[in-house]
Amino acid sequence: MTIFFPLIIAFLVTAIVTPISLGLIKKMGLLDDPKIHKHPGIIHKKITPRGGGIPLFIGTALTGIFFLPLSETVVALFTASFIALLIGVLDDKYDVSPYARFIGNIVVALIIVRSGITIPFITNPFGGILYLNSIILPFSIALSDIVAILWIIWVMNMLNWSKGVDGQMPGIVAISAITIGFLSLRFAGSDHFSKISLDLSFIIAGASLGFLIFNFHPAKIFPGYGATAIYLLLSAASILSGAKLATAILVMGIPMTDGLFTIIRRLLSGRSPFWHDKKHLHHLLLSFGIGQRRIALFYWIISAILGTLALVLSSTAKLFAIIMLLIIVGGTLIFLHRILNKTYDKDRL
Repeated sequence: MTIFFPLIIAFLVTAIVTPISLGLIKKMGLLDDPKIHKHPGIIHKKITPRGGGIPLFIGTALTGIFFLPLSETVVALFTASFIALLIGVLDDKYDVSPYARFIGNIVVALIIVRSGITIPFITNPFGGILYLNSIILPFSIALSDIVAILWIIWVMNMLNWSKGVDGQMPGIVAISAITIGFLSLRFAGSDHFSKISLDLSFIIAGASLGFLIFNFHPAKIFPGYGATAIYLLLSAASILSGAKLATAILVMGIPMTDGLFTIIRRLLSGRSPFWHDKKHLHHLLLSFGIGQRRIALFYWIISAILGTLALVLSSTAKLFAIIMLLIIVGGTLIFLHRILNKTYDKDRL
């Protein structure tokens, strides 16, 4: 039962800090006005604070003081997370260029990897282990570091795209963090990194659930881009859990597939993958008249099912589950896009 103490404390701290921080967020002008903020993904109708990354970071950091060791690894984690928060707050205020934000993603990912948090190996689902740290690229760069940097950046952006409807993101992050926490529990007794991952994962889950109280529809506050500070910590926790990335990929399978489909779709249409649109899965579901609460619940339920499967399936079974997920979700996205395009063409006629 004591393993849930970090979750409970983080939940309480974030639930208390969030309403208190609303006043500061409003004074800082971190407000999302749909009449001024020209973003294709906007679906809300009234002015809403969008600095949710601030209470999320405070809730996580304050709880981390009590449950995480003051080690070089933890210091690097929260230094990078704080920098990500600052970049996010600037974006929430001024709408920073996505290219500038991407450079910031690289910087914080480098801080994490330079501290020693990397992906030294991946398990071959058909047997054996591939040691990435033994593969040295030009300029003496280990493949393990490159893969870790790409993973961190991918998780940060993929989860950022998954905050399209109220309550969607914190629920996904909480379920993913709990899954990674249980995975870390298997190794926490003998591995220092896994113990950090265990406590950090439950802290992230608790903070996300505390924030969810105020983000569920109708939202009193939005996560904003500052919430990438938490996504960064989650990506690091998944690495620290023993490099079982297949588990993280599976539990975050819906937003990951949607993110991958989004990048491919934008590139095929000749557009930059960095620029926004209104064609994510949650946008498509909204266009069919499904409410925000039901969409959020749909994401939570699927994530919970996938998270449970990720903890019990073998490596080979996880691979097949991921492939099936890509086929099903990708096929659904293509089907929904075609229906909407046909409907649009009929309306034009």
